[in-house]
Amino acid sequence: MSDSESGWYRGDCHVHSVCSHGGELTPERLACEARAAGLDFLAATEHNNADTHGTWGQHAGDDLLVILGQEVTTRTGHWLALGVRPGQVVDWRYGVRDEAVGRHLDEVHRGGGLCVAAHPHAPYDSGTFLYPYEGFDVVEVWNGPWSSDLPWQADNEAALAEWGRRLDADIRRQGGWRPGMGNSDAHLSGQIGVPHTVVQAEELSTDAVLAGIRAGRSWIAESAAVELSFTVSAGTGAGAQRVGVGGQLESRGGPVTARVGVRGVPSGVVSFHTGEGKVHVASLPAAGVGAVEWRTGARESAFVRVEVRHPGGRMAALSNPVTLL
Repeated sequence: MSDSESGWYRGDCHVHSVCSHGGELTPERLACEARAAGLDFLAATEHNNADTHGTWGQHAGDDLLVILGQEVTTRTGHWLALGVRPGQVVDWRYGVRDEAVGRHLDEVHRGGGLCVAAHPHAPYDSGTFLYPYEGFDVVEVWNGPWSSDLPWQADNEAALAEWGRRLDADIRRQGGWRPGMGNSDAHLSGQIGVPHTVVQAEELSTDAVLAGIRAGRSWIAESAAVELSFTVSAGTGAGAQRVGVGGQLESRGGPVTARVGVRGVPSGVVSFHTGEGKVHVASLPAAGVGAVEWRTGARESAFVRVEVRHPGGRMAALSNPVTLL
């Protein structure tokens, strides 16, 4: 469950009802399963329609925020428009050669919405993402098991590797970076929340949650049973600094300490990643509760991010980076 007092909220931003092809759940059932999965928010992302937008009010509440959205299924890749207006439908009838996607991204951005490159390596017709990431706010690096029954798949591994390679170049050359997120793409019962994104936000509202996702103040969990904390610190005494996931640490060239705390991954494997790839690995106790520290510096690493995997290699959690100056 999320810690509402500290502003951490769990949510799934890629969810389908009976109003999408292959969807078998009503909005009422989706809301029920979202609550059972320990989620605080979900995004309604039907394929190219807004048919459920008017129904969510009766299923949402103080304990469950529903963000209005759409999965835009173009000929050469799918993307999520999050935070659209009630009834708004974003056009999907184009491909990468039409050079049309940019104006539709602008349409969503003008309304304050968020644009997510969805399942970029999905192995089915039109699912593979062929657009440049420029213009998109976020990349869905972990998509759920709906098409394969596996919670972590080869296409997720490819999406994560591609995103990880881009991080170093984006941070070093541009000073910015594109966050990653995870969503279930739920179509069937039992899928929602596998995985989901845990976001630090000022409050449980559409604007606040989307702002947290846009800033990368988030990490991805396979279920609500998994908890992760990730901080990077530098200095001692009055000059000590510590920032969390999505933050930027000014180390002034000195050493920094990255610390990860994990709960819910028995005998799991924690790995730290920088622009040099995987740089440090440590194992968790059989009880699944533990903490790992690793030291580096801005001269060696422009950023640090973490992954937590089960002993067989299946992903349990992964974070957005902390950047170092």
